[in-house]
Amino acid sequence: MTNQAKLSTWASNIAPSPTLAVDSKAKELKAAGEDVCGFGAGEPDFDTPEFIKEACIQAIRDGKTKYAPAPGIPVLRDALAENYRNNNGVDGVEAAQVVVSPGGKYSCYLAILAVISPGDEVIIPAPYWVSYPEMVKLAGGVPKSVFAGQESGFKMTPEQLRESITPKTRLVIINSPSNPTGAIYSPAELQALVEVCLEAGVYIMSDEIYEHLLYDGVEHVSPASFSKEAADAVITVAGFSKTFSMTGWRLGTLMAPLPIAKAVANLQSQTSSNATTFAQFGALAAMQNWDQSMAAVSGMLEVFDRRRLRLLEGLTAIPGVECARAQGAFYLFPKIASFGMAGNDFAAKLLEEEKVAVVPGGAFGAEGYMRLSYATSDDVIEKGLKRLTSFCAAL
Repeated sequence: MTNQAKLSTWASNIAPSPTLAVDSKAKELKAAGEDVCGFGAGEPDFDTPEFIKEACIQAIRDGKTKYAPAPGIPVLRDALAENYRNNNGVDGVEAAQVVVSPGGKYSCYLAILAVISPGDEVIIPAPYWVSYPEMVKLAGGVPKSVFAGQESGFKMTPEQLRESITPKTRLVIINSPSNPTGAIYSPAELQALVEVCLEAGVYIMSDEIYEHLLYDGVEHVSPASFSKEAADAVITVAGFSKTFSMTGWRLGTLMAPLPIAKAVANLQSQTSSNATTFAQFGALAAMQNWDQSMAAVSGMLEVFDRRRLRLLEGLTAIPGVECARAQGAFYLFPKIASFGMAGNDFAAKLLEEEKVAVVPGGAFGAEGYMRLSYATSDDVIEKGLKRLTSFCAAL
């Protein structure tokens, strides 16, 4: 008998999150006294709005510390359904179609688990969020990447999608605004993709976690709002982390056709039980005081927008670096292929020599790029740009 661990197929084949790994390494270096400019984490550097925190604290004082229904507290599900009807234009959404989960990441995973069986294919436009392919593999599915680079605005075309669909295709993942690129599909572009999916009879998972982080006057549209047929084919996932700077609260949302929502609730009941009860009352305050919530978001957006433009200006001034103008989320995704280095090597050398932490593009299915988050301070952006400029000049 050997002491060597015998891991499951799932545990053996899963890759750790590279974004969390970069952030962890940067924090480790900072703890050791190094002056690190961290562009790795997708986490707002603002505090959660005070009124949301107070609602959670009051819930604890009121004894809201017991189990909640697996899909979420009824009053929050009601508020979310109302928000989808009023603000996202999805007609007829009922509270029973909404599930509150322990984080937007878990909402994505539950959506995939609910519709993917072993061998089913899932189309994932690249650059993609690092966790999508791993979640598909954990469900026994087969991730199929469709690359859309800077030249196409980091957006998959209807023609690319149509060519990628096979009899085994069960789900298409759309993330707009996008992590890692900040790209956002126009309403017309989204509608064209939805039409292809409806023709083929495949589901769409629309990840809208960054729906309120928009710049340059662009518009976010939920694919489920296009028609009754679209609403019956779309699973919408989102959450409170990015919009309200509530990353550590772990509160995700999912809205889906009733049979899928029920399946998701059942899956959650057997895995995580429910999202933290008192945290849901903080989220409820965000939904019930919508004008106050959006005022807080507007203040954050003003700062993010300034940082976006400054980082874009600095990156495009570096010889050899190309960078598209992102219009959503809080990331830029510059192209660094001209330096002739593998992305992992570029990022490792940059961190070692200049103490600048970025995530290499290969983690997002896009070799030759890197992701920088501008959800960080102005000081870090200025120092980081100087260091990156010096680093690239020496290559």
